[in-house]
Amino acid sequence: MITFPNAKINIGLNIIEKREDGFHNIESVFYPFGLCDALEVVENTELGAERISFTSSGIEIPGDITDNLCYYAYHLVSADYPLPNVNVHLHKHIPIGAGLGGGSADAAFFIRLLNDKFELGISWGEMHNYARQLGSDCSFFISNKPSFAEGRGDVYESTKVDLSNYYLGLIYPNIHINTAKAYSGIKPKAAVRSLEEDVLNLPLEQWKEFIHNDFEDSVFAQFPELKNIKEKLYSKGAVYAAMSGSGSSLYGIFKTSTDLKKEFENCFVWEGKL
Repeated sequence: MITFPNAKINIGLNIIEKREDGFHNIESVFYPFGLCDALEVVENTELGAERISFTSSGIEIPGDITDNLCYYAYHLVSADYPLPNVNVHLHKHIPIGAGLGGGSADAAFFIRLLNDKFELGISWGEMHNYARQLGSDCSFFISNKPSFAEGRGDVYESTKVDLSNYYLGLIYPNIHINTAKAYSGIKPKAAVRSLEEDVLNLPLEQWKEFIHNDFEDSVFAQFPELKNIKEKLYSKGAVYAAMSGSGSSLYGIFKTSTDLKKEFENCFVWEGKL
């Protein structure tokens, strides 16, 4: 059985306060879009097989299998439900460490795939609980619908924002942003406006005035070329442009389809309908 975990963008990101556990409380709108990995699970009936074997193709995934969130997800679920040994193959297409939630999406879709393939009968609430144990934004991809995110980015409320009439141009310039370093340049502060209400009620043309990703302040200072990409997206007609998460992906929302590959020849570029 195969599934296709998709990426998300952050529309706005307010860093509200630092928590006692060392994490930060944030506000953001998570919006899924069509850039996908491919994830396959096959039951392994060989005698003496490992509980889970993992292979990958596409973008190279750093680290050992035991560092992969799918590995953790398998053992979380198998502690409560009878799972057979499995072979897992992931074709990685979503850039890693790009602020797009690709690894989290893989883990959440893997939980959903195990539930469907082996008819485990896990409730939506249980799947969300497993995903929350894997990472701050993992559980978003269980429901995989536009959501207002709070807490560490792990508390969600569905929102009715609809961008289906718009197009997305996503640029990943192959720059790795250290999340801890990005946070180190941030001074948390309470938002003076409601991000969710702005996203829902403001004309998209006004978003650039009121909706901001707080990480841009510190990350653009470290990597001015990212600010240049954002400005170039506006020059090419984007109605709204921003960095996603802690970066380094930047995106523009356009009223018509785009052809940006020649403008960003040395970058990963994804274009399509939202």
